[in-house]
Amino acid sequence: MKTDADVVIIGGGFFGCVLALLMRKHFENVIVVEEGNNLLTRASYINQARIHNGYHYPRSFMTAYRSRVNFPQFTSDYKKAVVKDFEKVYAITKHQSKITARQFVRFCNKIGAFIKPAPDSIKRLFDNLLIEEVFTVREYAFDALILRKMLKNKLFKSGVTVYLNKQVNKIYQGKNDRLMVSLADGKEIKGKLVFNCTYSRINHILHNSGLPLVPLKHEITEMALIGVPDKLKKLGITVMDGPFFSTMPFPPENLHTLSHVRYTPHTSWLEPECYKDPYLYLDNLKIETNFQFMIRDAQRFIPTIAEAKYVRSLYEIKTTLPENELDDGRPIMFKENHGFKNLFLVLGGKLDNIYDVITAIEKSVFKD
Repeated sequence: MKTDADVVIIGGGFFGCVLALLMRKHFENVIVVEEGNNLLTRASYINQARIHNGYHYPRSFMTAYRSRVNFPQFTSDYKKAVVKDFEKVYAITKHQSKITARQFVRFCNKIGAFIKPAPDSIKRLFDNLLIEEVFTVREYAFDALILRKMLKNKLFKSGVTVYLNKQVNKIYQGKNDRLMVSLADGKEIKGKLVFNCTYSRINHILHNSGLPLVPLKHEITEMALIGVPDKLKKLGITVMDGPFFSTMPFPPENLHTLSHVRYTPHTSWLEPECYKDPYLYLDNLKIETNFQFMIRDAQRFIPTIAEAKYVRSLYEIKTTLPENELDDGRPIMFKENHGFKNLFLVLGGKLDNIYDVITAIEKSVFKD
């Protein structure tokens, strides 16, 4: 096992893997440390599998615009993992929505996102007493298993060292400006640069290292996996903008996800006010599915979804920045020299945020 590196990336999710490839272009010895038994197993896998194109964020123009700008690059860079064999529609409700159909069209035009009225065959799926308008848009899904395979191949070919089943306990200052990454098995890795890309566990490592925690909001979330009726199999649907829901193809398991703004979150807490190890908390939490609440509400708008077959639920921690609670924005968090020189913190709320992370790192790490 190598114990000396130019760059140590903690966390083998999508962000950690891509940053490792970026670092390898500039440094000889790059190590990724992942506590799971594979890459992209947690939040990078357990999500809606949506490749955002801006539509989801009418209350946060910058998030929407950055998604729109990043969309073509992501779909090109990870083409093999992109799934396009479905129609994506957004429906605007007549009541409780924070945006009207007219405002939604104007918003899409402003960010340059494709939108047009859905055909009658799709509109008939919705209850027109509750839905103001239905639009077809250009939004895709990704297959996390293919994405994992792509990244593993790239990491291997580039010479990045990947250690699985290795949990990081803490980071401390070593000699000669080196940072020491201490593992649960007693081993240590020296690094010139260290990136904490552990998403929900960013503060866990900071806490163990005696470093200041950063403000984060954690939610225990439920993603229901369902088999949808034939009429919905080639559709992805988002009803917005408010306490509504989405159903999206979930390519890794050939099913659909069902998520609901009100029922997907089971519990939440803010750090640093209430610190806890999020994975340990999730593992010990007894959770009863909210699927029945999700489906009952969804079928009010799309009656045929009542025929969906519940398969199981995926539970994961969603971590966001508290200041975006009202506008639903998803900016990146990038902090340099946090507590120690050359310790970087990276948090992104969506996979397409990766290009904003890369830009921030290039301006910071490679500014000379």
